[in-house]
Amino acid sequence: MLRTHTCNELTAHNLGAAVTLSGWVQSRRDHGGLIFIDLRDRYGITQIVFRPEEYAEAFAVGDSVRSEYVIQVKGAVSKRPAEMINKHLPTGEIEVIVHEIKILNTAKTPPFEVESPAEAEQDVNEERRMTYRYIDLRRPRMKRNMTARHEAIRFIRNFLADRGFLEVETPLLTKSTPEGARDYLVPSRVHRGRFYALPQSPQQYKQLLMVGGLDRYFQIAKCLRDEDSRGDRQAEFSQLDLEMSFVERDDVLDLLEVLATSLVEYFKEKKFITKSILSKPFPRLSYDEAVLRYGIDKPDLRFGLEITDITELVRNCGFSVFADAVAKGGVVRALNAPGAGETLSRSHIDELTELAKTHHAKGLAYIKVKDGGELDSPIVKFLGDECARRIVQALSADTGKVKAGDIIFFGADHHLIVEESLAHVRLDLARRLGLIDPNVLAFSFTLDFPLFEPEYVNRHPVPMHHMFTMPRKEDLSLLDTDPLKVKSWQYDFVFNGNETAGGSIRIHVPELQQKIFELIGFSKEQQKDFIHMLEAFQYGAPPHGGFALGIDRFLMLLLDEPNIREVMAFPKTGDARDLTVGAPSTVEQQQLRDLGIRVIME
Repeated sequence: MLRTHTCNELTAHNLGAAVTLSGWVQSRRDHGGLIFIDLRDRYGITQIVFRPEEYAEAFAVGDSVRSEYVIQVKGAVSKRPAEMINKHLPTGEIEVIVHEIKILNTAKTPPFEVESPAEAEQDVNEERRMTYRYIDLRRPRMKRNMTARHEAIRFIRNFLADRGFLEVETPLLTKSTPEGARDYLVPSRVHRGRFYALPQSPQQYKQLLMVGGLDRYFQIAKCLRDEDSRGDRQAEFSQLDLEMSFVERDDVLDLLEVLATSLVEYFKEKKFITKSILSKPFPRLSYDEAVLRYGIDKPDLRFGLEITDITELVRNCGFSVFADAVAKGGVVRALNAPGAGETLSRSHIDELTELAKTHHAKGLAYIKVKDGGELDSPIVKFLGDECARRIVQALSADTGKVKAGDIIFFGADHHLIVEESLAHVRLDLARRLGLIDPNVLAFSFTLDFPLFEPEYVNRHPVPMHHMFTMPRKEDLSLLDTDPLKVKSWQYDFVFNGNETAGGSIRIHVPELQQKIFELIGFSKEQQKDFIHMLEAFQYGAPPHGGFALGIDRFLMLLLDEPNIREVMAFPKTGDARDLTVGAPSTVEQQQLRDLGIRVIME
């Protein structure tokens, strides 16, 4: 046997036992003729000791080993001297006196330290870490994250299996369809000139599984989208994909809420996190309510700073910026920042103004509330004192009393510009004012999304989610007259201001599905890409719905990591390269000839 125990297993209960350990040399110390080595494996660390007077041959070999050598040792478990006990290690009361040692493999000096405190880990160049990911994975942070990922997926599998879900694998080689992001294409050698596509999601297959009567399906699915990476997005990612038959929206949301709550409690029990959920049951906001109160459909609810609509209050005010915006069909909205007047300097306000401008706003008006209720701002003289005080009263009634030291910020423009700019100002203010509690997890659902985006493209509406989302029954007549007003059964799951899951109740009637295809401008030729769906729905499709939860993003937020790459074993760079193996790479010309492909470099 290469080992009888792991390096986290031995305690005072094992004193005197003959053991065999294998692992990596974490550190080596030479103390007065004795050699001490911290031997590390995935599970932990055990101190091993070499004594020259008793085991000279083992001592000589031990003297030659260096950091990250892979070794096997045999010896006896001994109690550490009282002054050498390490209370921070499960094995801290014991050490192993080495009788025999075998070097299983030597090691070059690593490109960065494996044994380093958490703060030092941040200093290693990320590109270097990704190039030598197999070294990076030895470090405590990545070991913790990979262990947490395993535990999360195991928990999810058990949770769903206990509730009657079947885990079903769907194909990776599938069909390219016009669904949004670019597909990764795989050429067929057998069918020259034809291509498979790697799945952006198993959406169509899981709906077909519902037609197949499997009723409750899930999968830890690999998904691939040929789009630019970001801190919370990768070209290749994993999602919990789930679908249920004979359900309504709240059945799906209730399941997702219990799953998320149970997983958080499990992570606390396992000591991966110490945070608590802010509010249970999770708030359920309509899309319209979310964008009105927070400017965005994925609001961070760890803090207040709600937005108030004051359009009617300023419709005929003397401030032309507000009045003109309303006259053009726009909106005016206000955001009160408690205590900001005592915290933010003029340069800070200028930075907030520039932030609003980067999100298409023309500027960022504001009023400072002084002692005695005095209002200080260049715009007060245009608004008039009475109108300004009505605004303060409206904000006090809506979000809590406006008091001395507060600053009220305003947005005036088309509602989409105001919502986007104030949403970013709100989040930036929360960070500057220290309003975000790092010890809480704020979950919520956003419901009742519009079925389509707010503007037509090439005279056709564009689905806000995807083309398989069921419209609300009461809005079906609007599909013919005013489709942009149609609400849908789409829902998003929001975690600390990040969308981590999305889903909907699906269309299961072929005539309605075909109508949506035609409405969004799919030609007869494009509709052929989905003929299998329309055909399947004609054989008795049950009402069904589900969601997809981004496992990588969810874990990134749960473990407080700054980006998604920290919870993935072998992530891609921002330009979709795998630095560890050097992908993508060129291939032999013969491979291209076999596939009937010629590469054109432009």
